[in-house]
Amino acid sequence: MCTLSKKESRAPTTCPGLDTNSGDGLERECSRKPEQKLPEHCGVGDPTPEFSVSSHLSSRGRMSKWFWDSAEEGYRTYHMDEYDEDKNPNGIINLGTSENKLCFDLLSSRLSQSDMLQVRPSLLQYPDWRGHLFLREEVARFLSFYCKSPAPLKPENVVVLNGCSSLFSALATVLCEVGEAFLIPAPYYGAITQHVYLYGNVRLVYVYLNSEITELDTRPFQLTVEKLEVALKGANAKGVKVKGLILINPQNPLGDIYSPEELKEYLEFAKRHELHVVMDEVYMLSVFEESLGYRSVLSLERLPDPQKTHVMWATSKDFGMSGLRFGTLYTENQDVATAVASLCRYHGLSGLVQHQVAQLLQDRDWINQVYLPENHARLKAAHAYVSGELRGLGIPFLNRGAGFFIWADLRKHLPKATFEEERLLWRRFLDNKVLVSFGEAFECKEPGWFRLVFSDKAHRLRLGMQRVRKVLTGAPQVPEDLPSSQTQEPTGQHN
Repeated sequence: MCTLSKKESRAPTTCPGLDTNSGDGLERECSRKPEQKLPEHCGVGDPTPEFSVSSHLSSRGRMSKWFWDSAEEGYRTYHMDEYDEDKNPNGIINLGTSENKLCFDLLSSRLSQSDMLQVRPSLLQYPDWRGHLFLREEVARFLSFYCKSPAPLKPENVVVLNGCSSLFSALATVLCEVGEAFLIPAPYYGAITQHVYLYGNVRLVYVYLNSEITELDTRPFQLTVEKLEVALKGANAKGVKVKGLILINPQNPLGDIYSPEELKEYLEFAKRHELHVVMDEVYMLSVFEESLGYRSVLSLERLPDPQKTHVMWATSKDFGMSGLRFGTLYTENQDVATAVASLCRYHGLSGLVQHQVAQLLQDRDWINQVYLPENHARLKAAHAYVSGELRGLGIPFLNRGAGFFIWADLRKHLPKATFEEERLLWRRFLDNKVLVSFGEAFECKEPGWFRLVFSDKAHRLRLGMQRVRKVLTGAPQVPEDLPSSQTQEPTGQHN
């Protein structure tokens, strides 16, 4: 995917909010050099690549195939050569897919209990397309409790689909006309590009965030209302109509958590400009540092525009069940709920899965006393291990306590600050049997940032980090103060 604005490349710097290998994880301060030019804060996604000719596919079909071909290279390679401790010990270790593989023992035990295995006629028949009422009631109670909503949430505002990917597609289709756009802070989870474009033909306007600290920021890659305003103005100047704002909280790939004050500012910005807000809170129970004090948008006493605030959550991340395919939308706008529900004909869940999810969500004792404490402890330990390995390699990274990933700064390992060099480094990782995600896949403006997923078993993490170390200790390093004026546009979207 291309942008209408050139990406700027910069030499490595040390900034507050980055763990800079001081041993204690403390943040250090730095300032922007006066001669450095402030980067652009806006880019407009334009998924219009040159397609190979195919007599078998429509233009939409060719677009779908292009997304698949461009996005799946690393994962196709991985799936053909997956690591298995017994069958394929020299296979590829996957530190690229954001899945929680730490608690299968707990989930397997709970999902195998007798209350999960119920079959009755209504579960084998067509449901209400919003989801069975018993599940929507349970989702409303679950979100009321864990989102700490000031008043009980209502089942009639709940719609159930098979995952957040379908939710993004459905919301884009029912909220936007063809060619309209959502604002989204970048770097962001790159697959959203495909989710909103394939069905709805909706674009994304990137609100570019940067690692350097300016007078507008207090931490690297900080989102501010000023940056939202600049991006919206830039989109309007290019003739792109923006209909909404997408926010991910906790953020992927940064791991940032928006404070209640920041959330209110973003929501007030959206209300001023009559924008919808799509809140993706899929990692809300994966905050393993208690001191961070995560707050859901549904916990706010008053939403600036409840009719244009739409919240999504799923079991994929917080419960490590990405294969179950359960996602839910909470919106007070009944027109939006009904329109999305009509698309559930194509994105619904089987009755048996709906029963299992309801049983799981209502088991508050197991969730609070068994699953969440153990899951958080395992996430914390895995994060500590990978963080320690990165410190040992002298790699700066964002030191956060949420999600499954670490946003690591490998810019000093690029001979030149270009996305071509970033891809070459990614390829070296893959050739050495470890899959990671490179920053261009998240529309990061600065070549050299990578996302490493740590939510895996200890023996796979150890082997994966050994392979990362092998690549980095054998790669040429660039001096920290080497200036760079290289500019390189991305050549594709790899999710």
